[in-house]
Amino acid sequence: MKQLITMVCIGLLSFSIHAQAKIEFKTETIDYGTIEKGANGVRVFEFTNTGDEPLIISQVKSSCGCTIPKKPKDPILPGKTGEIEVKYDTNRVNPIRKTITVISNAETPTVALKIKGLVIDPNKESVLEKKDKKSIVQQ
Repeated sequence: MKQLITMVCIGLLSFSIHAQAKIEFKTETIDYGTIEKGANGVRVFEFTNTGDEPLIISQVKSSCGCTIPKKPKDPILPGKTGEIEVKYDTNRVNPIRKTITVISNAETPTVALKIKGLVIDPNKESVLEKKDKKSIVQQ
């Protein structure tokens, strides 16, 4: 009888180890391209739970305060999709290179998402444009 109980416990334990949530993103990098200062900085990372257990995203954090991520509140059931919304502060004129870290109960518990791009101010000339104009005037 002890052996039977032991075998049942081992079987249930091994079954629970194999049941797991899996997170699969459509893309792990979003390229904003070149956008103007003050443009819409909201983008969305879409994902699917390809596992067989509900996916619970416990934390989503960014590498700086200029990027605000928003995680789903409810668990994502197996086979269902979800979104992580990211808002970048486009009033900062500079290249965008930020990382958003997603922590969940998935088989791979930590995933690093990336955003990239360039925010420009169309009302200001760059140093290169000024240099080009000077060389044209001197000719």
